[in-house]
Amino acid sequence: MTTTVHYTDAEGTVRDIEGRPGDSVMETAVRNGVPGIVAECGGSLSCATCHVFVREDCLGKLPPMEPMEDEMLYGTAVDREENSRLSCQLKLQDGMDLYVTTPETQV
Repeated sequence: MTTTVHYTDAEGTVRDIEGRPGDSVMETAVRNGVPGIVAECGGSLSCATCHVFVREDCLGKLPPMEPMEDEMLYGTAVDREENSRLSCQLKLQDGMDLYVTTPETQV
């Protein structure tokens, strides 16, 4: 089964990237040169530059947010919303089809 992340940037351009189960949405973006995810800290949950908005119907596919991620989302360059997550914390699962939008800026 394929695992696909559909990245939409602030201008509306969509990039469909096949990911590997166990990798994060952030790792998949960085490896494939997806713009809009800076990932300054490399996924150590200390920078909030991998902020994404998860499409509402995909939120239920993801594990609940941990307290540290919740706290870090208050430091994003673009205000957090109900569907905000840090892409370094979103691990891909086999057969997952995930839609995320990157904010206008991360820094």
